[in-house]
Amino acid sequence: MTKREIVRMVLTGQRPPYVPWNFKFTLEAREKLAQHYVGRDLEDALQNHIVTLGDDYGFFEPVDQHRVRDVFGVIWDRSCDKDIGTVEGLLLPEPTLKNYQFPDPFDPRYFANIEPLTTRYPDRFRIFEIGFTLFERAWTLRGMENIFADFIEHSDFSRALFNAIADWNIAQLNRACEYDIDAIGFGDDWGQQHGLLMGKKFWQEFIAPPFKRMCDAAHARGKFVSLHSCGDVDELFDDLVQIGVNCFNPFQPEVMNVDELVPRYRGRMAFLGGLSTQRTLPFGAPQDVRNETCHLLELGKNGGYILSPAHNVEGDVPLENMLAFIEVAQRGGTR
Repeated sequence: MTKREIVRMVLTGQRPPYVPWNFKFTLEAREKLAQHYVGRDLEDALQNHIVTLGDDYGFFEPVDQHRVRDVFGVIWDRSCDKDIGTVEGLLLPEPTLKNYQFPDPFDPRYFANIEPLTTRYPDRFRIFEIGFTLFERAWTLRGMENIFADFIEHSDFSRALFNAIADWNIAQLNRACEYDIDAIGFGDDWGQQHGLLMGKKFWQEFIAPPFKRMCDAAHARGKFVSLHSCGDVDELFDDLVQIGVNCFNPFQPEVMNVDELVPRYRGRMAFLGGLSTQRTLPFGAPQDVRNETCHLLELGKNGGYILSPAHNVEGDVPLENMLAFIEVAQRGGTR
């Protein structure tokens, strides 16, 4: 049975022969692992079950030593955060799309890695990712404070902006579905450490309808839907099941009851994540990491779960802790 088939079993509510895994790392963490696995391809060493296609952030062009510009025209300062950066300025200073032109959703760069990566990893489950899906794309263009104010003061503009972003995403996912892929992955952070950033009322009014259109478009092409949304968002899980999300990530144990949620939603929505990146990985001992990893593998043995750190592993995580969860997963849950 291929890794691709095992992930499909998890997403369709079946019990897999073992719990699959997928591990991602920031640039600094990857450098640590590369020094350990010297002479080996990191992806070959990890034996992940998922191959990520497309480009979830969009492509960047350098502006100067520390600043880059994405395809939407947003400038990101990476002097501190080398992976993404912080947004600089506003492309939509006023609540109107009149003078703004969206980039080409069919830019060939978005699709350039599909055939090379699926050829290199033919047995892996294939997710085409579209990051900054709705809310995040909107606030990078308009500004965070303005977006919140627009929900109340410029509601028609808010709907127009979210629908325009959704139209762009749907156009791109339809092109991606012309390839032999398994799922569309959306990324849109809605939560903070306690509760939603915008509250459930505004989420249901402005974000849920265009997000459902996007999920419907993916399902119409016979694809699964995965969602990455950081923070305390479990109050939305029943809505997400109704909307059509098949797999949720990052599944943060610091803000969610992992033990309770996996069995409750098994067969309706799967989870990817769960290994603490705020506590255990940076601050625990290797044995703590092994213990938590084994617990998650036991939790997921009946299905509905893919083992992963709750987010991309950061550079402050000791190498020994990274190797601990990698080795436990590859040994099938033995400490």
